[in-house]
Amino acid sequence: MINNRSLLIVGGLAAAAWLASGSLYVVDETERAVKLRFGEIVEEGIEPGLHFKVPITQTVRKFETRVRTLDTDPSRYLTLEQKAVIVDSYVQWQVVNPTQYYQATAGDEMQAVRLIQPRVDESLRNEFGRLNLSQIISEQRDELMTGPTQELDELMRDELGVAILDIRVKRIDLPEDVSSAVYERMRSERERQAREWRAQGQEEAERIRANADRRREVLLAQARARAETLRGEGDAEAAEIFSQAYGKDEEFFSFWRSLGAYRDSFKGDGDMMVLDPSSDFFQYLKSPTATDD
Repeated sequence: MINNRSLLIVGGLAAAAWLASGSLYVVDETERAVKLRFGEIVEEGIEPGLHFKVPITQTVRKFETRVRTLDTDPSRYLTLEQKAVIVDSYVQWQVVNPTQYYQATAGDEMQAVRLIQPRVDESLRNEFGRLNLSQIISEQRDELMTGPTQELDELMRDELGVAILDIRVKRIDLPEDVSSAVYERMRSERERQAREWRAQGQEEAERIRANADRRREVLLAQARARAETLRGEGDAEAAEIFSQAYGKDEEFFSFWRSLGAYRDSFKGDGDMMVLDPSSDFFQYLKSPTATDD
């Protein structure tokens, strides 16, 4: 009797545990869920927390809402002028509508990737097809992908219940034949710019040099004029001083000038001077004043 009662209690506890485990479920912070009854959705957008469901008849499907990255294979696209480029890109996407995501993919992430990838390829093909090669090379990649990201995001929200957060271009390559042509064109353009800048530099250098030469001539002319002015003023002042000095003893200074003339004339050892005894200079040398000096 006691053993039967114990078995009943244990069985009841086991049944209660089974019912509890089948009735309660937890949705994590990074998840959203939908509740199904025989495959039909009966509750949408279940938030994180502890929830209740009817065992056996009801099931719960949980979906990860964290951002996921789809790394696509490099694809070949044609530009506006029908030149090929090879683009390597990736897409970041996120489940935002669990109900629509489940209805479109049955909760299969691989199925979602198979649906997203061709849409991304089509969007990039259209975007690169409206641009020429020079625009693709020169434009910022983030700006280049803004339009396709917005358009694809609106489309995927409606079709799959996922948000396209970003489309990023990792690398843009050119086929070998196109790369060579672009390289040659870029080199020619850089050489042309270098020639223009060199010519502008030479022209500017000549202009600076001409201005410097002109400024130099002006400064030299001003300096020469100033020097001539100072020299003239000095000569006038010297003449005034000499004139005043000569006026004090004209006879002596006349004699002094004669001596200077003789000194300048007789610089060699063999030079000789013949004086007339009746000359003033000879008479001056015989005078008592000359003898006293």
